[in-house]
Amino acid sequence: MTAPFTSRALILTLGLALGGCAVTGSAPEPTPPAVAAAVTEPKEEEPVVQGQFSAETLYALLAAEIGGQRNRFDLALNNYLEQAVVTRDAGIIERAMEIAEFLGAQQQALDMSLLWVEVAPDNPDALRAAALQLARAGQHDDAMRIMRQVLQLQDDTHFDLLALAALQTDSETRQGLLNTLLDLLQQHPDNPQLSFAAALLMHEDQRSEEALALLHKHTRQQRSSASVMLQSRLHAGLNEPDKAIAVLEQGVQEFPDDHRLRLLLARMLVNAEDYPGAITHFRELARQNPNDDEMQLALALIELESGDVEAAINDLQHLLDQDPDNTAVAFQLGNALEQAGQADQAIAVWQNIRVGDEYLPSRLRISRLLAEQQQIDELGNFLRDERNSNPQRALELYMVEVETLMSTHPQRAMQLINSALEQFELDTSLLYTRAILAERLGDPAGLESDLELILQHEPDNAMALNALGYTLADRNERLDEALQMIEQAHELKPRDPAILDSLGWVHYRLGNLELAEELLRRAFAAYPDAEVGAHLGEVLWQQGKHREARRVWDAAAEQAEDSSLIDSTRERLKAD
Repeated sequence: MTAPFTSRALILTLGLALGGCAVTGSAPEPTPPAVAAAVTEPKEEEPVVQGQFSAETLYALLAAEIGGQRNRFDLALNNYLEQAVVTRDAGIIERAMEIAEFLGAQQQALDMSLLWVEVAPDNPDALRAAALQLARAGQHDDAMRIMRQVLQLQDDTHFDLLALAALQTDSETRQGLLNTLLDLLQQHPDNPQLSFAAALLMHEDQRSEEALALLHKHTRQQRSSASVMLQSRLHAGLNEPDKAIAVLEQGVQEFPDDHRLRLLLARMLVNAEDYPGAITHFRELARQNPNDDEMQLALALIELESGDVEAAINDLQHLLDQDPDNTAVAFQLGNALEQAGQADQAIAVWQNIRVGDEYLPSRLRISRLLAEQQQIDELGNFLRDERNSNPQRALELYMVEVETLMSTHPQRAMQLINSALEQFELDTSLLYTRAILAERLGDPAGLESDLELILQHEPDNAMALNALGYTLADRNERLDEALQMIEQAHELKPRDPAILDSLGWVHYRLGNLELAEELLRRAFAAYPDAEVGAHLGEVLWQQGKHREARRVWDAAAEQAEDSSLIDSTRERLKAD
């Protein structure tokens, strides 16, 4: 759609004005309607003649265009709608519809499209516009009826857009439209839009094989890039990735300049882990779109994923040279440099990120690199300086440092949390982290104290309820209290697998083995980690299901980075 209030629009209005003057002769400057009404007697209404406009109409149209240029869209739309009805001029009606579309005034756009058809019943543009507006309004049968008139006029149709508009309707409506399309396809078997639209509706109803057969039969000679992409997606939906890729590769040969087609192929190749093939197409896309930074960045990321680190670094550095403020590119350049073993250069690049979504992730990466290099003092100094220069992010930066130190320097992490709590008293994230750290340091009283402190101020904190309830259940202490807390957490977050695990574990401690098994199976299906696997295996073992328990433990251990809990469980139960 042409954007309203451009030079084209003003030329149209001036053309109308000149047309009016040519008919009426040399006319004085139009008097505003409000003034004219006060100084003239009412005149008998004259019949409307296409192309001839009164001074009031010309004034209203010029005021509408000027109002549109000055963001008075209400004035522009109202004036055009009024004059469209008054003049019944096809050009004014079309312009009114365009403005209504631009402003999202759907009912007015529909009204104008129908008026346009009334004025110009054999105009294919008017018919197409009315059909699309009717489809958007949910009047699909009427839209199809009008688009059939366009087909009878042997002009370009948009049955594909009608099908797209109908995808979210009910199945009965879609089936009715599909039947109409199939009937038309029998009469016009060489119309690729009809077959494409019908295949779209079949795809929505998960009739992928029928849709593929239809496309194969009717679009072999008149393929479009859209039909190629649909055919590929149909194969992908049938779990036929090789066929999906083959269809796209042929399509790219037929439509080498279609960016969407090539991009879909590149992404499918990435999913298939064919990185060389994906890089080939991403490089072609980057060549065709030299000013598209997102495309250039996608190419660099695929190069990095494929292991071509040097190419990724070169492309990312080139992008950053062009746009030094692009923090997404800077963050990925740091990743590439780290992957290349250039840690100091990576840190230097990340340090230059001062704002944006990549600020905190870059600080976490710097912290981890410094910790890996055993530069703990440098890490502390760096993040202290960051907190001083970014006091509004001090809490988040404390958490970055604590997270970095927890596994390797827990005592130092505890000192840091205590310092942070002096500044951010009763902060839930700090208290919860300190509770977890207390458990690691063998201080169960500290764990329980901090979790209870959180619950005093936030009694519906599901995370704290679950943690404290699980802790009690794991110690086999105060089980009724533990069950109450975990059930409350479960009510707050019924789909959280960690809470399901806790609920299953407390029921195991209470001797409810069948219920515990059911809950732990659900938890393990949603989150098959080592701890849930250890719990489920133990419950199965205690019920005599030894073979299945071993299978669960083996599966969980295979996916876990640390299977020590599973190992200790098996040893405790003498399961080996």
